[in-house]
Amino acid sequence: MLLIASLLFAQIATDSLLDRIHGRIAQEPGAQVGLAYLDLANGETVFLNADTSFHAASTMKVPVMIELFRQSGAGAFAMDQKLMVVNRFASIVDGSQYSLDVTSDSDSTLYRRVGDRVPVDTLLRLMITRSSNLATNTLIELVGGQAVTRRMRALGATRIQVLRGVEDGKAFDRGMNNTTTARDLAVVLRAIEEGRAGTDDATRRMRDILLDQEFNEKIPAGVPKNVRVAHKTGEITAHSHDAAIVYPPRTNPYVLVVLTRGIQDGDRASRLIADISRTLYEHHLALHNQTR
Repeated sequence: MLLIASLLFAQIATDSLLDRIHGRIAQEPGAQVGLAYLDLANGETVFLNADTSFHAASTMKVPVMIELFRQSGAGAFAMDQKLMVVNRFASIVDGSQYSLDVTSDSDSTLYRRVGDRVPVDTLLRLMITRSSNLATNTLIELVGGQAVTRRMRALGATRIQVLRGVEDGKAFDRGMNNTTTARDLAVVLRAIEEGRAGTDDATRRMRDILLDQEFNEKIPAGVPKNVRVAHKTGEITAHSHDAAIVYPPRTNPYVLVVLTRGIQDGDRASRLIADISRTLYEHHLALHNQTR
C-alpha cells in the first residue's frame, strides 16, 4: 500500500507540475519550450516537447568537450598540447574562408591571442565557462564535427547533430545548423554525471569545468545560491537554452534541460528558464521529503 500511495503522490505531483509549467510558458506569447528532467536516484522523468529539434546554439559545446576528452584519452593529442589560434575558418558548404566577429562573441580575451599557441585545455575552459566561439571553432577543427556526432550516438543521444563551428554564414543560410533536443542533452549530461562519457578522471574534469560556468542567469537563478549547478547555456536569435546537472543539498542530483525559442527579449527568456528551474527544484525537494 505504501508503494501504491507513493506512486499516486508522484503522479499527482507531476500533473500539477506540468500545469504550473504550462501556465508560466503561456505568459510568453509565441514561446516554444522543450524540457527534460531526470531524477538520477528514483528514475522519475518529466518531459515536455522533449524530442522537438531546436537550434543547439552553444549547448553543442558540451558534446565537443566530450569528444575532446575521448580523443585525448586515445592518444590523438595531449590536453596541454598548444594550438595556433587563427581567426580564419572554412565553411562546410564550399570551403570558403570566414572569420568570427569579436563583438558577437561572449569572450573577447582569446582574440588578443590570435597568432599565439594556446593549450587545448585552456581553449576548452574558455569554450565552456565563457562560451568562447573562437575557442570552439579551433577545437572543432581539431576533433571534427562528424566525430562529435558519432560520439553522441554511442552515448544514446539519437538526434543531436554537430555539423560545424560558429558563424558559418553560408551553412546557416542553407539550414545546415547544429541541432539538439532536450531529451538528447539530458542523455548527455546524465552520461557525464554517471561516468559513462569518459574515464573517471575525464568525467570528473568535465563536471568541474561545467561547475565553473560564468553565465548563471538561467537554471542557477532558479535555485538557492548554495546549490551547485554544472551547466552550459546557449543563445542565438530568439533562442535561449540551459542544460544542467543540479546538486541539491541532502538529496541526489538531477538533470534539467530547458530549450526555448520564439522569445525575442533575451532577459525574458532567461527569466522563463529560471522560473521553470525554480518550479522543478521545489518539485524535486517536495517529492524527496515526502518519500523519506
